[in-house]
Amino acid sequence: MTCNEAEILLHALADGELDAGHAHEVEAHVATCLRCTAELAAIRQMHDAIASADLKFTAPPQLARRIDAALPQPQRPAAPTRRFVLRGFAMGSAVSALAATGLVAIVLSKDDQQRIEAEIVSAHLRSLQAGHLTDVISTDQHTVKPWFNGKLDVSPPVIDLTAQGFTLIGGRLDYVDARAIGAVVYKRRQHVINLFVAQTSDTTQHTARMDTIQGFNIRRWGERGLKFWAVSDIGADELNEFGVKFETAMQANKEG
Repeated sequence: MTCNEAEILLHALADGELDAGHAHEVEAHVATCLRCTAELAAIRQMHDAIASADLKFTAPPQLARRIDAALPQPQRPAAPTRRFVLRGFAMGSAVSALAATGLVAIVLSKDDQQRIEAEIVSAHLRSLQAGHLTDVISTDQHTVKPWFNGKLDVSPPVIDLTAQGFTLIGGRLDYVDARAIGAVVYKRRQHVINLFVAQTSDTTQHTARMDTIQGFNIRRWGERGLKFWAVSDIGADELNEFGVKFETAMQANKEG
């Protein structure tokens, strides 16, 4: 294990988030590296300082009363008028007409997309649990990409973006929408970026879109028969930067 690979995992080691195998590898490296020993000691010292600091603050009781007083008071809903009831019947007729013409499929498609994105976020959260982040750990794209061979119909593209500020740390198999897909894992400082990649029959290119679910940003796009979802708690601008650099590198590899 190199210093670059160990440094990625030092915080996880200090937090007790590594499985026994990875923890042993990092500890073995730290035992022979003065630089990483000092870094791990500094991380643990910072953790101890935060744990011992009195950072709790109890709000005074009058603050709750002021907040309650500032909130609008609930009003009793008015009884529905005859015009309101007739408008509801008209709306129902309009929806039936749309369904007859197939336009409701647009709404269903949007709901399906939201469901899949919710599953993506759930998979991201699962990966943050100890021992779930990577099945193969490496900063070398030529180690991570071959690992997927034979495990999926199409191996996800794996691109080294370390020079651009996004460190490749490994990959794993995950499950979204009841099927296995690849997840390529990056880090931006101490923030994890999961890039989920799934095969699709749609070979057209889809421009990127940004969404936010449960406080996590998602950038999704599609090209060359693949769908991509990048999810992280970093800012939307940084996640979009990651996606742009990944797409640019993919295009360069295609042309090369």
